[in-house]
Amino acid sequence: MPASRPTLHPKVLRAGDAVALVSPAGPVAAARVEAAVRELTSWGLRPRVYPHALDNIGFLAGTDANRISDLNDALADPEIRAVLCNRGGYGVQRILGQLDYNAVLRDPKLVVGFSDITALHAALWTHTSLATVHGPVAAQLEKGGIFASTLKQALMSTEPSVIHAAPAEPTFSVRTSGSVEGVLLGGNLSMLSTCIGTPFMPDLEGAILLLEDVGELAYRVDRNITHLLNCGILQRLGGIALGQFSEPGHGNNPIRPPDVLIERLGDLGIPVLGGLSIGHGDRNLAVALGTRAVLDTEAGTLTVAPATR
Repeated sequence: MPASRPTLHPKVLRAGDAVALVSPAGPVAAARVEAAVRELTSWGLRPRVYPHALDNIGFLAGTDANRISDLNDALADPEIRAVLCNRGGYGVQRILGQLDYNAVLRDPKLVVGFSDITALHAALWTHTSLATVHGPVAAQLEKGGIFASTLKQALMSTEPSVIHAAPAEPTFSVRTSGSVEGVLLGGNLSMLSTCIGTPFMPDLEGAILLLEDVGELAYRVDRNITHLLNCGILQRLGGIALGQFSEPGHGNNPIRPPDVLIERLGDLGIPVLGGLSIGHGDRNLAVALGTRAVLDTEAGTLTVAPATR
């Protein structure tokens, strides 16, 4: 974040606010968007499904031109107070160069998503210092339960988020000692790795880096972590918060992602806390990115200030 630019905090959502449902990455089923509309309406919000939200061209939710058009229209509309991405998948990096950053600076609003949306979070922070929400995509709201409640709190409350390391999470054993305060940034490891060398990669000096990933075998996790190490990025961090790391079956290799994470991160000399229910698992707790956070490995907690004001 440029030193001269303070963090942009969107306003907390209130009943009656309009929110946009857009698909800047992969395609999404209409039924899942309809379920999201019902859930958001039950909160007293006014969801708007944007014109190309249900487009489908292979692995993309429509053409680059139409995806960025929907996203920019939502960011520029003064009535829209939050922009919810319908799903991740792939495609955000293709349109970051056409994003209307000036619209964000004029009228900061909540931007929500995870996975591929990590690239959007990173770009918005780098170019506007916007605090965003790493949390469930709209398509996950059909599940209700924790997915709905955690997102509602992040959007319609100014309370901090306190995430406790959960023994049931595979990364729970990955931990070093210490505590640290810093700005929370990051998200999906694979997406963050591919942002390196682009104009959309945040400066992570002193930050607490959130990392999670899905469907990556241990050697691929190692490859991405090694890339960050070879670029000198991890050595400049204040701490690391680890969410969920799943893999596609076990194969014949006994090495698992948590083994890689403790080996590659354990000697950095900074606090590392695993076991956070953030990412692609059965629980995806929402947290703000771009706000102050405290990582306390002795207490096993990540406490994050809200994105909203």
